[in-house]
Order: sequence, then structure tokens, then C-alpha cells
Amino acid sequence: MKKLFLLMVFVSTGILSAQDRYTKGMEKAFQLWKDKKITEASNLFERIAMAEQDNWLPHYYVAQINTIYTFGEKDAEKVSQQLEKAKEFLDLAKAISPDNPELLVQEAMINTAWISFDGATYGMTLSGKNVQLYQKALELAPDNPRVVFSKAEWEMGSARYFGKDTTPYCKDVEKALELFANFKSETPFYPKWGQERAEQVLASCKG
Repeated sequence: MKKLFLLMVFVSTGILSAQDRYTKGMEKAFQLWKDKKITEASNLFERIAMAEQDNWLPHYYVAQINTIYTFGEKDAEKVSQQLEKAKEFLDLAKAISPDNPELLVQEAMINTAWISFDGATYGMTLSGKNVQLYQKALELAPDNPRVVFSKAEWEMGSARYFGKDTTPYCKDVEKALELFANFKSETPFYPKWGQERAEQVLASCKG
């Protein structure tokens, strides 16, 4: 009985220790990101992802950070390298957590980064894929503020490109902001981004 009790103590201590390492690692990675040490943050998220094979979140952040920092980048090799890494880690995250609306939004962001870099090459093929991704994400999570906002912003960009009115999508941005006010997740490090950007977009709607 004593041996069983000790074993349970060791196991639970080991689990807590692993959780503690994960928490500290993620907090450090976010701090590096905040300090604009992008490569270091990406590398740390990657190391955490490799240690956390059944947790989609560190994989998601490797994909996200490598996607965000390709926007505005002119070096084709760097863009390709970063977006391929983003896609690789996104695929790993999707294998862990299928039909995850946050991952569908991230996939659409990778496509948007390619379109932003070279619209002539990627616009036609990836725009249709994004429409499908956002539609699926909305079906899965109609009350997720990032889904509602990202879909609206994508549709606004498409309307702008074709010289159409973007006003019809402002109501969706407004709805997203209402959802941001009430959205909560019990999962540590769950994505929180989007509210500030949605406020800027809504301000431009009313401007």
C-alpha cells in the first residue's frame, strides 16, 4: 500500500513538474515575442511543440509567428522558408486537434500571406480555399470572435480588391467585437488575439 501511495506521489509530481515546465516555457516564449525577439520566440515554441506531442497550442504558435512575420517581407526565399515551416507545424497541430476552428483560421492566414506576397501566382487558387476554410470554421464555431472577425476581414479585402462596397461586412466586425467581450476559454494560452484589430477595422467602417 505504501509503495502504491509513493508511486502515485511520484507520478503526480512528475505530471505537475512537466506542466510547470510547459507553463514556464510558454510564458518565456510569449515574453520573447513581446520583446520582438522573433527568431528566439519561434525556436522556443518549436522546442515546446516537440516536447508536447499531444498539445496543439505550441504547434499553433510556431505556425502563427512564422506567418505574421512574412507580411511585408520581399525576400522570396525567406517567405517560402517561413510559410513552409508554418504549414508544417499547422499540419501537426491539425493531426492533434482536427476540426479546430482556430487552426482553420490559421490555415487561411498562411494562404493570405502567400497571396499578399505574390497575388498573381497564388490569388486564384488560394482565395477559393480561404472562402471554404472560413465557411467551415464558422459552421464549427459561430460564436468564436476570431472566426467571425477573420472571415469579415477577408471578405472586406476581397470586396476592396474587386472595387466593391465593404460596408456590408461592418456588421460582422461589430458582432465579432460583441463576441470578444464574452469569449472565455479555460485552456491556458488559448488564442486571444483579434480584438484590437477588430476595433481598428470598425473605426475605419465608421470613419
